[in-house]
Amino acid sequence: MKQKGISLNTQLIKDLKIDEIGDEHIGSSIETPIRDDAFEMDDQIKIELIEKHFKEIMLILGLDLKDDSLKGTPNRVAKMYVKEIFSGLNPANRPEARLFENKYKYNEMLVEKDITFYSTCEHHFVPIIGKAHVAYISSGKVIGLSKINRIVQHYAKRPQVQERLTVQIANDLKETLQTEDVAVVIDALHLCVASRGVNDTNSRTVTSHYSGKFQKKGMKSEFLKYIG
Repeated sequence: MKQKGISLNTQLIKDLKIDEIGDEHIGSSIETPIRDDAFEMDDQIKIELIEKHFKEIMLILGLDLKDDSLKGTPNRVAKMYVKEIFSGLNPANRPEARLFENKYKYNEMLVEKDITFYSTCEHHFVPIIGKAHVAYISSGKVIGLSKINRIVQHYAKRPQVQERLTVQIANDLKETLQTEDVAVVIDALHLCVASRGVNDTNSRTVTSHYSGKFQKKGMKSEFLKYIG
């Protein structure tokens, strides 16, 4: 009996800590926390299982799934999770970025700004809506402009925290472009702040990553001037 009491108290402490952490803006690492066996299961099986469990959530909430408007919702949500808003979890969906020679010999910064993205807060599973501003200086190679957007979208389509998203985009661009001269700024609205909790609809979160030449004050200032 005593042992059960200790276990119960330990569980209560764990639950309290989870509740406290759940409202804080924290992140665990640069890498998205994914299990080693995350992609052994077929997507269709994932959809079927999520549909089943989401149906249970809706029933627990008291919704009538016989209603024409609701009966297809579990399947729609399951397909959306796997094929759309969390498709960036699977490395197989990472966009291929073909490199080209910098034949124009353009050696100034290239800026792609106002890249709209939709991500999901990993603490409450509600949307993060924002814009990413990205710049790089060629080390002899360039990529198509649309590939920069696709790289941003790939990492956004995961349960995320904004700091991790910023660093993941920057690291991918550095590896892809074979250069350290990369800058990323993200400006986003978090619905976990706007639609629940403190219900602050005006505040936004800004994160940045500067490496290589962008760590120099003049280069950083020029980039910030371009993105306004």
